[in-house]
Amino acid sequence: MEILYEDNHIIVVNKTCSEIVQGDKSGDMPLSEMVQAYLKEKYAKPGNVFIGVTHRLDRPVSGVVVFAKTSKALSRLNEMFRTHNLTKRYWAIVKNRPPQDEELLTNYLVRNERMNKTFVYDKQVKDSKLSKLSYKVIAQSEKYYLLEIDLMTGRHHQIRAQLAHMGCPIRGDIKYGFDRTNKDGGISLHARHIRFIHPVSHKEIDIVAPTPDDTLWKTFEQIVDAREEDAPTHSEEEKHEA
Repeated sequence: MEILYEDNHIIVVNKTCSEIVQGDKSGDMPLSEMVQAYLKEKYAKPGNVFIGVTHRLDRPVSGVVVFAKTSKALSRLNEMFRTHNLTKRYWAIVKNRPPQDEELLTNYLVRNERMNKTFVYDKQVKDSKLSKLSYKVIAQSEKYYLLEIDLMTGRHHQIRAQLAHMGCPIRGDIKYGFDRTNKDGGISLHARHIRFIHPVSHKEIDIVAPTPDDTLWKTFEQIVDAREEDAPTHSEEEKHEA
């Protein structure tokens, strides 16, 4: 378990694509219980250890997950996620080039619980929910494109469904139209970055989750990191303008 941040009120973990955040019918041990076990052992806590789930990622998705260690933090974080009063940024690898290098996608989504799948419409239909995200192409290889995604609403399978509707299913996501699975059984969607105001201390928390241990992911991560290192700072830009 890769811990990205921890204090008295919250703990942030980098989830792998094989883990579930909360228990389900699979019976597999969820990440929430792994975190509980870690806290119990680390701090030698007797009895039950409090852990609060503030948000979820689909099982085949990797990346940053925030848990609450106190009830006060849980209630405040739940409100932040409910009102989208934070920044969540995802990375997705797709094979097809998007129609635009940068765009806001606005669709209407309908969840089919029996199929565990979400269907996308361009106009409002019965039981649909307005769904928005923005994306931009931030890197490319010979065969794939890396998209950075800002999620503005939190619908079931939203990123997976909207990108597929655009003609860009996520690598490994056969449920939404990709032609084959990934070797690790996951999909190439990663919750890369989260930024929010701490629910108790009120300081800014800004966390980036390293990408999965996969050659393509690491190649893209290196491309983006190198570009950011080469980008001029504000002071350099001001000096150049002067």
